[in-house]
Amino acid sequence: MSKNCLECNEKIIGREDKKFCSDGCRNAYNNKINKDSTNLMRNINNKLRKNYRILSDLNPEGKGKTTRTKLQSKGFDFEFFTSILSTKTGNTYYFLYDQGYRILEDDYYMLVKKEN
Repeated sequence: MSKNCLECNEKIIGREDKKFCSDGCRNAYNNKINKDSTNLMRNINNKLRKNYRILSDLNPEGKGKTTRTKLQSKGFDFEFFTSILSTKTGNTYYFLYDQGYRILEDDYYMLVKKEN
């Protein structure tokens, strides 16, 4: 029984469990499947990545402090984060994956990194 490539529909020669005729077809197929389906998703993911990079750059030691002005000057968007953690003491941390921040007084922010 002959099988055809999932990408280009050419006949596949080789192992019986092969799905693609070449690496190029395999890559093209997976790129189509995995690309962000809408501009909205792509834009949100870009903002999350940018926010994560900003926090990572400002927090190389895993714990630090910065100001709202500094975050904003680097392009940080406070509307985009991946999770919220509320502690027993009533503190709220906003996280972008493992990088997080907590609002302090006088426009200061505590930067933290979750331990894996």
